[in-house]
Amino acid sequence: MSEVREGLLYTKEDEWIDVDGDTATVGVTDHAQDALSDIVYLELPDMGESFRAGDSFGVVESVKAAADLYIPIDGVVTAVNEALIDEPETINSDPYGAWMVKLTIADKAQLDELMDAAAYKAYLAERES
Repeated sequence: MSEVREGLLYTKEDEWIDVDGDTATVGVTDHAQDALSDIVYLELPDMGESFRAGDSFGVVESVKAAADLYIPIDGVVTAVNEALIDEPETINSDPYGAWMVKLTIADKAQLDELMDAAAYKAYLAERES
């Protein structure tokens, strides 16, 4: 089974979110990187872009497939992990260290709609059965 880290929130689209005050850090889960296999390309948004929950904020491509990345909550991009664009394979080796974007959170109430680690594990188990 894929690693699911405690203390993070998760989406059904396999993104993780780490909340620190009014800032949210977003990346893809271990399950997502494993399903994609060898990641070879990553497209991320520009600083200052605004997103609503569920909007596509980028694309990740692997030798197997391409997939849109979805923002979990409303917010404005305050940082982009530019190093990942040059070395997208880092996502495969360290999915929870390879954050993609940081956002200023627009509506903290949306966090209640995300899954904690236990709920995400149960969701993955249900999907795989």
